[in-house]
Amino acid sequence: MCQDHDDIPNGAPAPVKRRGAWKRILRSEDGAAAIEFTILAIPYFLIVFAILETFIAFTGEQLVSNAVDTMARQLRTGNITYNLGRPTDMNQTQFRRAFCDEVSIIIQCSEQEIATPGKLLLDVRSFPNFSDIPLDIKLNSSSDLDTASFAFTPGAQNTINMLRAYYRWSIITDLLRPLIANIKPAGGDDSSYFLIVETAAFRNEDFP
Repeated sequence: MCQDHDDIPNGAPAPVKRRGAWKRILRSEDGAAAIEFTILAIPYFLIVFAILETFIAFTGEQLVSNAVDTMARQLRTGNITYNLGRPTDMNQTQFRRAFCDEVSIIIQCSEQEIATPGKLLLDVRSFPNFSDIPLDIKLNSSSDLDTASFAFTPGAQNTINMLRAYYRWSIITDLLRPLIANIKPAGGDDSSYFLIVETAAFRNEDFP
């Protein structure tokens, strides 16, 4: 026999309707915001990190560009010379140190980096004609920068010169790596870099 509600003793708890309880659970929105945030947090923060890293990378690129312009002006005007027996003469290490000082706001060069280039590479050469200045960027068989022709041999007065700076910018955000990476390290690991390249071509002034 089915017990009628009138037969329930006074003060006794009413029987729980399980079907109604499940409906209430399904209709409940408690914690929905937390769940939605958890689902969206990972792609959201990846996008934020990608934006920040892109901004910093392009800021570094502009910094290298300004350094190239500054150092090229010093070479062009004779404030920095090479192998001329003048007080303004600099060797390759001294020139690299001076270049690193120009980019030290973001890019830090250790003494080891100055002595043995790993990320910042400078190519300073003199050419007979402007048309002889190489336009392409050579990569080796491992898709890294080919540095075989790099040198530090700026010319004297009235010579045609090129200053080209390369910087291997490390990419931290995985989401961004396949989008802006353009070289791989010679060591053969799985990492890759955004290669910053800035060039200045000029004829030295007839400085005294």
